[in-house]
Amino acid sequence: MEINISNLTLNFDKESSESSEIDDIRRCLNMLYATKEGEQPLDREFGLNTNFLAEPIPVAQSKFALEVVKKTAKYEPRVAVQKVDYEVAGNTGQLVPKIYLTKGA
Repeated sequence: MEINISNLTLNFDKESSESSEIDDIRRCLNMLYATKEGEQPLDREFGLNTNFLAEPIPVAQSKFALEVVKKTAKYEPRVAVQKVDYEVAGNTGQLVPKIYLTKGA
């Protein structure tokens, strides 16, 4: 099994504001989560560190969730991560993250 970051799901709480702002936040987070740490020349910390993907599944899930919480707080302060769940994708055995967000400060 592995964690499939390319198909993750973002779920916003019901109290989130305008859809244009939600669309902007979703776009920013998709960029953040789809980028590997070190790929952006002017900000090498931008993106997710994926060195843990070869770890055992429970370890990889915990490290992924921690990385998502940390990077979301740093790069997208308009939302906060409530929780990260995982679904198994069909017959591939890949884990697809479901990230639950709430409106930030």
